[in-house]
Amino acid sequence: MRLAVVGTGYVGLVAGVGFAESGNDVICVDKIPEKVEKLKKGEVPIFEPGVDDLLARNTAEGRLTFTTDLKGAVKESYVIFVAVGTPPGEDGSADLSHVLNVAESIARAMDGYRVIVLKSTVPVGTNEKVRSLIQSITQHPFDVVSNPEFLKEGAALNDFMKPDRIVIGSSSERAKQILAELYAPFVRTMNPILFMDERSAEMTKYACNAMLATRISFMNDLANLCDLVGADVQLVRMGMGTDPRIGHRFLFPGVGYGGSCFPKDVMALMRTASDSGYNLRVLEAVHRVNEDQKSLMARKCIAHFLGDVKGRKVAVWGLAFKPNTDDMREAPAARLIRDLLDAGASVCAYDPAATDAARAIFGETIEYGQSAYAAVENAEALIVVTEWNEFRTPDFPRIRRLMKGNVIFDGRNLYSPDRMKEHGFRLFTVGRGVV
Repeated sequence: MRLAVVGTGYVGLVAGVGFAESGNDVICVDKIPEKVEKLKKGEVPIFEPGVDDLLARNTAEGRLTFTTDLKGAVKESYVIFVAVGTPPGEDGSADLSHVLNVAESIARAMDGYRVIVLKSTVPVGTNEKVRSLIQSITQHPFDVVSNPEFLKEGAALNDFMKPDRIVIGSSSERAKQILAELYAPFVRTMNPILFMDERSAEMTKYACNAMLATRISFMNDLANLCDLVGADVQLVRMGMGTDPRIGHRFLFPGVGYGGSCFPKDVMALMRTASDSGYNLRVLEAVHRVNEDQKSLMARKCIAHFLGDVKGRKVAVWGLAFKPNTDDMREAPAARLIRDLLDAGASVCAYDPAATDAARAIFGETIEYGQSAYAAVENAEALIVVTEWNEFRTPDFPRIRRLMKGNVIFDGRNLYSPDRMKEHGFRLFTVGRGVV
């Protein structure tokens, strides 16, 4: 099948290489010429494991091409995926200007029937807005399908190639049949393709992210209480997770969620509710807890030094909002570092992938370690923010020799309190007390 994918961010690029890998001819479109030229040369603008290999293979085999020519891509394609950004506005609502601009351009370029698939995360009712806009421009037949993505950064390619489920929102039998054929190679293990109306498909995406965010904030809130009453949140989490009604996933307490999806989608869903005359009170609490949790380890660090961190060197391990990505959008590390700088601390940070992203935010106001061990040299405290694998079992005797102090703030509960005590560290955790 001949496809166009408009937008080459995380969603668009992963979809493009994924569809090409399954044998489709895919044209990826982006309005930034420099980005397109780099993609043509095999340079991947995102840090996402596996994407570079699939891009190189499918480009070489002629199934994957890149262009700035949206009009040409529409004329050469049967199905057009819209995967452009929907950034949050001042009021938290999703900005649909990019989606609507692309829809208008598609309408003006159409020369026959097309299926326009909304892959971008959009509020309920967007499908109807896009359909009305296209109808006002062209007489050619078309269908607009809502097909939300459920990709995790750092594992996006695997999620695309082996999806838990595929949600297709459409009232058109013709469009549903086309999408079912397109996605058939990805669901051979019998994971479901769920057909529903467009509004329900749009709501499903927000509902999923809102539920996952809720679990995270609930556990963070509970962990903070465990610290106060002397319970161990790790044991509590195990006791909860063995209940099949609850399960183990997304019950890890930490320093709050970030990234391009959860914060934006929670705010957008709250705005949708407000516009409908309703308050999502649970989500309002989820958001407040998360914003407060991002400062948790900075508060603990400053309190440990009795409010005086001026001039003290604090090492920070982890800048990206999660492992296996360089994404620092809404990253807890960014809030933590700002809090430390505001208090007068000197920060040296290390991340395996996100140094360039951090430099774009902080410039030279912080130091950037060349390695995890370089970052802790002469530091009076270490704060672990992102659970990269290389932080899980480091050389603690070496760290103890390098550091000026002996205190670790474990924002991901990676370390055994007993073992840290043996190595001569004072350990602050999330919901497990202080050793």
